[in-house]
Amino acid sequence: MAIGLGVVLVLAGCLAVSLSASAAGKSPANLTQRIDRELARAPLARASVGIYVERERDGRVIYSHGADRLLIPASNQKILTALATLERFGPAHRFSTRIFAPAAIDAEGMVSELLVEGGGDPVMNSEDWWRLAADLRRNGLRGVQGDLRVDDRLFDGPGWHPSWGNVTARAYHAPIGALTANYGTFFVSVWPQASVGSQVLVDIDPPVPYLRLRNLGKTASAKTHPRLVVDRIRGRQSDGPAEEIIRVSGLARKGDSVDRFPRSVLDPGLYAASVLAYQLDANGIEVDGEVRRAPLAPTEEWVLILDHPGRTLSETVQLCLKYSNNSIAESLVKSLGAWEGASLEDGPARQGTWVDGIRALRSELTQRGVDLGQARLVDGSGLSIQNRLTPRILVRALTIGRKSFRSGAEFVAALPIAKTDGTLEKRVREGQGRIRAKTGLLSDASVTSLSGFAERVDGEVLIFSILVNGHSGASADAMDAVDGLAQVLLDAPIRSD
Repeated sequence: MAIGLGVVLVLAGCLAVSLSASAAGKSPANLTQRIDRELARAPLARASVGIYVERERDGRVIYSHGADRLLIPASNQKILTALATLERFGPAHRFSTRIFAPAAIDAEGMVSELLVEGGGDPVMNSEDWWRLAADLRRNGLRGVQGDLRVDDRLFDGPGWHPSWGNVTARAYHAPIGALTANYGTFFVSVWPQASVGSQVLVDIDPPVPYLRLRNLGKTASAKTHPRLVVDRIRGRQSDGPAEEIIRVSGLARKGDSVDRFPRSVLDPGLYAASVLAYQLDANGIEVDGEVRRAPLAPTEEWVLILDHPGRTLSETVQLCLKYSNNSIAESLVKSLGAWEGASLEDGPARQGTWVDGIRALRSELTQRGVDLGQARLVDGSGLSIQNRLTPRILVRALTIGRKSFRSGAEFVAALPIAKTDGTLEKRVREGQGRIRAKTGLLSDASVTSLSGFAERVDGEVLIFSILVNGHSGASADAMDAVDGLAQVLLDAPIRSD
């Protein structure tokens, strides 16, 4: 019997599909198979990796590999800091900066001295300090006949955690203080000039006198390999105005565009007070004296002339998690220590230290149901390579944070969103808007991490943590591999068993 051409083509197509299915398996690789496959490839093949994934709806374990392995979490540590702080203080809490004078502002708008007391607000920027200065003017202040004094005793010193090792002038190594401006950082912009051999043009932002420029940079020919170095060193140690020296050296190539260098200060308290003095001047309030650290003595009974509440803790935590801000995270930990056992109405109970802060953080999380087990917590930001967490602990913290009526909405909203904002703005590109997660990276230690929430196309939400220690190759390749694992969570079939 003759068979029509159309039937032949249909049969051929069916045979091709059958052969293809036979070659590739009866069904596409499921989530477990795909993750296992990725873990067997570079740069993850020889790394210590921990992955734990739960389904939010019923807590079912979707994937587990090294879930209880203690690993360096990098900035995933900030998940614990954010949760503990939001639960302890509440999302509407504000840390205050207070201004004192020996007496009330007189009829001419003058005070003999001014003192700024840091209350642990970690997000005061130049604009906030301008607002505070404007509020002082609105309260009648027109001049300070003596010094602007600094009281930043709420947190202990030094400003760097001892486990961080040799800190640099880079912005992410900013020191921690109870009084700060711009996260303890500033920007240096450098331009080459038209003639070879001429001094480069340098701009410091903010342009406060406390940051004094030493410009050794030169303009080189267009054929020269450019190399600029921007560092800061301590300035005057004797009588006179406080200062830090910003030293620019090296070569900028003629014809190149501007180079910008984010840098950190050495003394966040003196820097912040200098920014305040700058903004007081911008508001027509002249300070005749110098900026100096001089907390109130027990015999001095000064008058409070302004209490400036900062941004809400919800906003503060969002800045911390979205942009992985180390300075904010460490300040929050020290605030946990300072307020441990104290009523929010009564104020801090003690000086904030890392030791007290980590103890308070552990206590707060334990009360909320996060079993920290053998975890090692050293700091609040994850800069220390001595920290150790497990993926299971991070998933538990994320689960409790999402369910919390007190701060759950603010906690989840603070996380970066895939291909949308924060440190995930350019990552997990095929999962735009469907991943909310905290990133982590310690390049020198070959550590990268990603923990958060993934919403699948069917509406299921997975809670996950991926910690990678000792990956091979470049950090960028390791981050791409982790992003690939996150993509698998979004679209791979889940085994029914």
